[in-house]
Amino acid sequence: MTRLQRRTFLIGGLASAGVVLASGGLATAVAYPFTLGVAAGEPVADGFVIWTRLAPSPLNADGLGGMGTANVDVEWQVATDQNFTQLVRTGTYTASQAWAHSVHVEVSGLQPGAVYFYRFRAQGQISPVGRARTAPAVGTSPALTMLFTSCSHYEAGYFTAYRRMAEDNPDLILHLGDYIYEGGAGSGVRKHQPSTEITSLANYRVRHAQHKSDVDLQAAHAAAPWVVVWDDHEVENNYANLVRADSSPAGDFAARRAAAYKAYYEHMPLRAAQAPSGSNLQLYRRLRWGSLATLHMLDTRQYRDDQACGDGSKVCPAADDPGRTITGAAQESWLLDGLGQRLATWDLIGQQVFFAQMLQSSAGARNMDAWDGYTANRGRITSGWQARGNTPVVLTGDVHRHYAANIMADYGTQNKVIGTELISTSITSGGDGSASETGTSSLNPHIKFYKNQRGYVRTVTSSTEMHVDFRVLDKVTTRDYPVKTAQSYVIEAGNPGLQAP
Repeated sequence: MTRLQRRTFLIGGLASAGVVLASGGLATAVAYPFTLGVAAGEPVADGFVIWTRLAPSPLNADGLGGMGTANVDVEWQVATDQNFTQLVRTGTYTASQAWAHSVHVEVSGLQPGAVYFYRFRAQGQISPVGRARTAPAVGTSPALTMLFTSCSHYEAGYFTAYRRMAEDNPDLILHLGDYIYEGGAGSGVRKHQPSTEITSLANYRVRHAQHKSDVDLQAAHAAAPWVVVWDDHEVENNYANLVRADSSPAGDFAARRAAAYKAYYEHMPLRAAQAPSGSNLQLYRRLRWGSLATLHMLDTRQYRDDQACGDGSKVCPAADDPGRTITGAAQESWLLDGLGQRLATWDLIGQQVFFAQMLQSSAGARNMDAWDGYTANRGRITSGWQARGNTPVVLTGDVHRHYAANIMADYGTQNKVIGTELISTSITSGGDGSASETGTSSLNPHIKFYKNQRGYVRTVTSSTEMHVDFRVLDKVTTRDYPVKTAQSYVIEAGNPGLQAP
């Protein structure tokens, strides 16, 4: 970019309050298009994705954000400093109505293991500034500060936990599902828009935009690159592939799922490789963080068999059927192949639902929506990683509680720890919770920790150990509560299982 071009871009920053200069030198009010903030994601050693969506009226019922039908050129900049005096990459992206004027720029050619700043300019106005980081180079293993969480129900509370995540200054954030909720308005502290359960593309766009309008969520997106996967509420509660949990509201579920997947892509910092194709979207993928960690991100919704015995918690012999799958055969093979490559010191599996066995009664009742409803699939994966000499750490969301568990070769005899599972509580789902609630049980001696409060998990990983902090807030129904650490553990590289710090 020439000096004149850069000066023109910087002058655009004066318009961020909603004013631009007209041709006659008079000030003309223009609606600010960057109401949904900015985001980065999918970091690799030489780049990352930067995202925004133009939406001056983000909650318009038509889902188009007040942008109309015309294509809009969006300039973008990446710099090594927050003042953008040292530009390293620039360009223009054409945002179209077909994709809700969302912007997905795949930036490349950057230095590994480095911090960068990015922003956008469109219609004479300039976006907030985001911070991103490239992954380290293969062959290097600098420490990684990573946060992960799930389940941000807009009505259930305020997104203070996202603000606290930003304040932790992470290198990387994972979101493990239920980024939005699809239900109609309820009796929470805030109200969903639209007020009815969402089923159309326009409605999914509005619901995503409502979440993205939250300033605390915007702060977390602007603080670090994200890696995201979905669970069920991005479409409909407890759906399985193209099978619904119920028939209300009526309609074509394949079309509904396609609309939900499209809206998800439009609002996430994902690469073109994850763009939807018809009613499908391949979200499982692998990312490398130098030679320290490999992230295997799973999709346990799109390819699964329907939950056994009608869903819920129950005793269900069909859950052990060897033909049942939660991943699908292709994804299972892909995961085992990746675990066998041993590309880094740590293999981290980011996924949605409880992985370790969790008995819920002495009679053997288990949650059919979790891996307990697909035990043969789980057994093939755990046997496969043992055969490959691996001891992964599984990162999980979904259950609105913090848990920490050892993954066992045999849960009946508790004879061998073969991996570790860290389960994050929710951002808001479940409301304030109860700090005094006891959730561990002699039925599940491998589950070592439980906490019913909202928050996230912080991990600081080196080539020798992972330090784990379960972070919690006392309230989310009141804004701006501080965060604290409820429990900490250490996991040693190559030595699976939870240890005291």
